[in-house]
Amino acid sequence: MRASKVKPERDPLLVVDAVLGAGPDRTAAAAAQAGLRAALRRVAPEVHYDVLPRSPIGPVCIAASERGVVALEFGLDEREFVQRLERRTRAGVRRSSERVVSAVRQVQEYLSGARTSFDLSLDLTWTSAFQQRVLREALAIPRGQTRTYRQVARTIGKPQAARAVGQALGHNPVPIIIPCHRVLGSDGSLHGYSGGGGLQTKAWLLQLEGAPLPVPAEFH
Repeated sequence: MRASKVKPERDPLLVVDAVLGAGPDRTAAAAAQAGLRAALRRVAPEVHYDVLPRSPIGPVCIAASERGVVALEFGLDEREFVQRLERRTRAGVRRSSERVVSAVRQVQEYLSGARTSFDLSLDLTWTSAFQQRVLREALAIPRGQTRTYRQVARTIGKPQAARAVGQALGHNPVPIIIPCHRVLGSDGSLHGYSGGGGLQTKAWLLQLEGAPLPVPAEFH
C-alpha cells in the first residue's frame, strides 16, 4: 500500500507537541504517542520476512506486507536481501516467521515437488503499471508450458515491446511464485534469468514442472 500524507489538521507530531506544551498530563501524552505510532505505521508500513535456509536452489528469502508477498530472492544473503527490500519499499523490515509462514511453506513444498501451484496473495505495489501487466501475464502461463517474450508482448497488446517485457520480467520481485522462468527467448531458447544460478536455475525449474524445452548442452 502506498504511503498517504497525513492531513495538516491531524498531523500527529503537532498533536504531541501541543500535549507536551500543555503540561505533564501522562494520560494525554500516552494517547498522543499511540496516535503517532499508528500514523507512522500508516505512512511507513512494515514488511515482514523469513528465510528458507535449505532448498534445491539454496537459501530463499521471502517477504510479505499485509496485502501479500512482496519479494522472493535467492542467491544472496539475508543482509543483502533486507537492504534491497528497504531501498525498494521504504518500509520498516522485520524478520517474523509467523507473518510469512504460509509463503515459506508453500515455496518449500513447490521446490521439493510436493506442490504444483501457489495459493498466495501478492502485493505488487512497488511495480509499474506496465510491469504489473507483464507479471500477471506470466502468472497466467500454465505449469509445464512456456511462452516467448514476443508472445507475452503480443498478448498484452504491445507487439513491439519484447525487449521491455524481458526487462520487466528481469525485475520480477517474486520469481517462482510469478513464474518468469516460463518465458523464453523469442527463438524459443533459454534466455535471461537473474535468479541465483542464472540459466541453470531456470532450466531446473522448467524441468521440475515437466516443461519441454531445448536445454543448453552444459546443463545435460
